[in-house]
Amino acid sequence: MTFVRVDGVPLHVEVTGSGPVCVLSAGLGLGWFDWDPVVPLLAPHRTVVRFDRPGLGLSGHARVAPTLRGEAERMSRVLEGVGLGGERVTVVGHSLAGFHAEAFARLYPRRTAGLVLVDSSVEERPRVRVPRRLRVALARVGGAVLCGAGMPRAVGPGLRGLVAPTPWAGLYGAGRVWRAMLMEYVTYGYVAVELAELRRAAPLPGGAPVTVLAAWAGGSGEWVGRQRGLAGGLGGGFRLAWPSGHLVMRDLPGGVAEAVLAGARG
Repeated sequence: MTFVRVDGVPLHVEVTGSGPVCVLSAGLGLGWFDWDPVVPLLAPHRTVVRFDRPGLGLSGHARVAPTLRGEAERMSRVLEGVGLGGERVTVVGHSLAGFHAEAFARLYPRRTAGLVLVDSSVEERPRVRVPRRLRVALARVGGAVLCGAGMPRAVGPGLRGLVAPTPWAGLYGAGRVWRAMLMEYVTYGYVAVELAELRRAAPLPGGAPVTVLAAWAGGSGEWVGRQRGLAGGLGGGFRLAWPSGHLVMRDLPGGVAEAVLAGARG
């Protein structure tokens, strides 16, 4: 365990294993520990880097609202902070962090060895109607009200335990975690719009494989179809994680490890 200070915020980072580097970033409100089932499968073959975004996990309070470019730069600076800034890396993003991972690949093509999107968020026609500044301001007020009422401590650990049990569920009793989750939620649409704009301006690096891994537990195939569309739009390969819920790294860790090892250039 180590901490890397980025823009004044101490970010919790875990580095495990040896070999070519991969960086794992989890979805909205999740922590480094959500990758625990995958890490033992990757560590014999890869140097695995996990980190918590500001406010989440063990990282310090978020100081500013997230942006797409800001999150891609954060990945870059975390890698630099642990001495891996000169390495080509496989970037693995889950859910919302799929946006961040793709942005890293587009903004840092010479540092990208591969891109793996694990049940990534998909927005085919993103748009926002409310000014970003207003939504951020309302989120700050809402976070202050919830924390002032003691909601995080009262219900946070229990809710996290119901959704996805973990020994670290107690972290969700912290107000900083709730504020960070709320801010990621209210800025989601703006991040999606940023990515749509970046796709027009910056191509993915040539020669760096792209793999889209989609969760499916049966039922409607609409989500799988959208994930296939994402893979096709990025010129990448498609894999199905079955049976699995959205937290693929917990439900089917072997599938995630296989996608990283098979779909990335070492």
